[in-house]
Amino acid sequence: MVTGDAAYIKKMNRSLIIQTIVNERMISRADLSKATSLTRATISAQVADLLETGLLREIEHEHSSVGRKPIMLSLNAQAGYAIGIDLDYGEISFTVTDLLGKPVSSKTITLETTEYQEIVRLLARHIRAYIEEYKQSRYGIVGMAIAIHGLVSKRESIHFVPRFRWHHLNLKKDLENEIGCDIPIFLENNANLSALAERVFIHHETNNLLCLTLYSGIGLGMIINNEFFQGYDGFAGEAGHMIVVPDGRLCNCGNKGCWEKYASESCVFESLAKCKQVKYVTYEYIQKLLAEGDEETERIMEQFIYYLAVGINNIINLYNPEVVVLNSRLLGMHPDALGHIQQHLRSSISHYRQLSLSTIGKKACILGACALAITHFLDVPIVNLPYEP
Repeated sequence: MVTGDAAYIKKMNRSLIIQTIVNERMISRADLSKATSLTRATISAQVADLLETGLLREIEHEHSSVGRKPIMLSLNAQAGYAIGIDLDYGEISFTVTDLLGKPVSSKTITLETTEYQEIVRLLARHIRAYIEEYKQSRYGIVGMAIAIHGLVSKRESIHFVPRFRWHHLNLKKDLENEIGCDIPIFLENNANLSALAERVFIHHETNNLLCLTLYSGIGLGMIINNEFFQGYDGFAGEAGHMIVVPDGRLCNCGNKGCWEKYASESCVFESLAKCKQVKYVTYEYIQKLLAEGDEETERIMEQFIYYLAVGINNIINLYNPEVVVLNSRLLGMHPDALGHIQQHLRSSISHYRQLSLSTIGKKACILGACALAITHFLDVPIVNLPYEP
């Protein structure tokens, strides 16, 4: 036997036990043994250790039958807390959740600068305040993940953030130095974190999911076999820059005819502002125009949906996902938007099981960040967490 095998097996068993308890919410030792196919002796030893460390708790389960109340095991959700951070242009959002992903604190602050060092100091100040606030729990802040609206390498360094004009920065290391503690920090692309949230909080039945975020541009988050699909350097998923109209509209990336110039919410806002000759367009304004049956608005929305379907058809053929989630507030305003998209996805080649609109919306990104920190702390590959709107 290779040295370390026993320790490795113990670690794998622990991970399986925690994952099963989290997924089941409450479970007895006997049922845990059946669900994991581990012996009762192994379950007993591992559970005793997890109870001692404070990660698990025992609950007497109420039941109507005569006899001793069964002792159930559940995760001690208040043993520690995770921080999710959405670092977006113009604002930074913070959410703290317990170990079952339930938000206990959220706030958004206005960001009036793009200067890197200033933002590092700002992030560190708020993180230190959270560390102090939750230090009385058994594990305090167990980790934090930051959603980056740009390219993040597999080494978790920033390659490029377009709206900040940031290139080749090590935010993770700089934050660790600024905060001065060893709490784990993770950096990930915002679309990937949105996909993770959809998998962890909503679509428990799938291991293969794509999530398209359609707000300022188009982001594609990919969960394949319950892992991020990141590509060679970590930059996979830039679907917004595949060309759908050769020699079409000029994109900031330098190409012409990119998908996000035709099928993102921002392009709808720009087209409608130009059409109506107004400076600003809001969701409420679009909702009002649609309710009034405004022909120009309906035409722009139909074009948006058409080009969206063109790109969705491409990515379905490329990745053969089980579930495709569309994260867009505009699509929710249009009657039967999914039906119109599906009319364009009737190819005999395209295969997927479900196309749906996100029920999490813009919170998906930050909840995915919390979920990433939680799974790393629990040392599990994936978990099913309850979603509370």
